[in-house]
Amino acid sequence: MTLDLHGIIPPLVSPFTADEQPDLDALRAEVRYHLDLGVHGICVTGSTGDGQMLSLEDSVAIADTAVRETAGQVPVVAGIIQDSTREVVRYGTAIAGTGVDALQVTPVHYLFQPDEERTVEYYRRIADETGLPIVIYNVIPYALIPATTVARVLNEVPDVVGVKQSGGNIHQLADLLHMDPAGGTVLTAVDDLLYPSYLLGAKGAISATLTVVPELCLAQWDAVQRGDLAAALELHNKQLPVWRAIDGPNMTVRIKEALAMQGRNGGHALSPLTPVSDAERQALRAALIAADVKLAS
Repeated sequence: MTLDLHGIIPPLVSPFTADEQPDLDALRAEVRYHLDLGVHGICVTGSTGDGQMLSLEDSVAIADTAVRETAGQVPVVAGIIQDSTREVVRYGTAIAGTGVDALQVTPVHYLFQPDEERTVEYYRRIADETGLPIVIYNVIPYALIPATTVARVLNEVPDVVGVKQSGGNIHQLADLLHMDPAGGTVLTAVDDLLYPSYLLGAKGAISATLTVVPELCLAQWDAVQRGDLAAALELHNKQLPVWRAIDGPNMTVRIKEALAMQGRNGGHALSPLTPVSDAERQALRAALIAADVKLAS
């Protein structure tokens, strides 16, 4: 399959059992749920999947399950959130054995940041040593890769095939799209601005809202593609309160609660993430109801 990253690529949660083991049956159900809706790709072990908390063994098990359940219908992207080239390569080499189509890799971000030359080399080495296409995951608020550096990596490292632009809000994304790097695809993860991101030229999205309300996000993508901007704006106004309700320090826990409200099993959260409060639960329910999302109860 020629790698084609575009459209709606939901980043899935990583379901866990009560004793903090990967719940692979719940993951299979989530993969199947999204495939049946017609998503254009699947992403696992990213921020929405608590990638920063996963062991190598957990990451491999989750990626392998997603690849097997997807069975080549759409691309599978696996996230790696580590803080050295050596560890990213170690994770990436192991994950490559599962048959994923690409890796989504954050910059290193704990305390010290590399300069531009080291950033280019970081992504080049990861691509070379894992043998997989790489998507830059530009998300860390205090370690953002400047748009000019992202464009340089995309243009100079052939196996870096795209960027998921999350941090830096719409301005960083606008700069990237204006540069129009020939070497890779620009995807948006600015959840509250998905609609204008598409109008500016983003080729798709990998963002948390897509996992919570994939039907709305698919409908919005389709509306933009056919030029029905009124419908796309209406869907934006439904999605925005949902994003506001899930956005927070315990985002993945909120997302799993939002899935449970829809009768979907996102599994347990990992320690030490903060449980959903009653106020957060009420806000989630209200946002889903306002968006006309069918709830289980």
